[in-house]
Amino acid sequence: MSQRVLILDSKVIEKMKVFYQDDLATKLPPGAIFSAKPLNCSVTAYKSGKVLFQGPNHAREALIWEEFAKTGSKPISGAKKEVKEKAGTNQTQFSHMSLMGSDEVGTGDYFGPITVVAAFVSKEDYVELTELGVKDSKGMKDEQICKIAKILIKKIPYSLLVLPNEKYNSLQAKGLNQGKIKAILHNHALLHLKKKLGTTPYDGILIDQFVERNIYYRYIADQKEKVQEDNMFFQTKAESLHLAVAAASIIARYAFVKEMDKLSTAAGFEIPKGAGNHVDQAAAKLIEKHGIDALPKFCKVHFANTEKAKKLLKL
Repeated sequence: MSQRVLILDSKVIEKMKVFYQDDLATKLPPGAIFSAKPLNCSVTAYKSGKVLFQGPNHAREALIWEEFAKTGSKPISGAKKEVKEKAGTNQTQFSHMSLMGSDEVGTGDYFGPITVVAAFVSKEDYVELTELGVKDSKGMKDEQICKIAKILIKKIPYSLLVLPNEKYNSLQAKGLNQGKIKAILHNHALLHLKKKLGTTPYDGILIDQFVERNIYYRYIADQKEKVQEDNMFFQTKAESLHLAVAAASIIARYAFVKEMDKLSTAAGFEIPKGAGNHVDQAAAKLIEKHGIDALPKFCKVHFANTEKAKKLLKL
């Protein structure tokens, strides 16, 4: 593996640790102060002052800190700017990689389950999926999403997990916050997809970031099986960086829409998306029609909408 070693003083190393706080690894090699995995690089600093840079971008990453250590007057924000520029360049290179990507839908909706999808898109399929219209689902209407999703699920390997409201409410009542619930679901979806892929090679995993890397790993630490690899990227707005995440978001949204249709049939009226005032009205209508005990099947009961619906009914 390509690598470079720098000898840096403790003050620089401490600044590095702060700089890489979002990318810190949970397990450290013997004698290490910290280990981080920024984009396409691994950085490990040791108590001896040795800092090891490895991976495709090790040279440029090392150069940033070498220059910082030499000048002394250069602020850390200057180094951060260079790293962001570097990351921006590499983000355009994601399209030349075969990646697994994961995303979720439904976490901000009062009604309906959480759906999580991990999808695999190879670099060979990139052009075809682009022509199909695969892109960030947030800018698409449900009709378009459903149309594309029906084609996608026949074209690419994917894993879908649907967390029913009853199960979500049970986990939440046991003290699991939504971040931990999502992390566990992403982990399981990726595990299932890896098993589906078998020996099919891939260049990495891209997760639409909802928590920092170290917190994500902490959330899944108690899982019997977990995906934790060197080429595991956490990026906000990842749907715009690689079609694997865009495809995952489309399939997840498609599954969410289908589940919402089922809930609407069960309720006897159309169940709305979101968590606004219109949702409060729908929740009140549901209580009137089916009783308050029906809520755990349809919604995330800890949301403020529950109490707002009760107030509407003066319960």
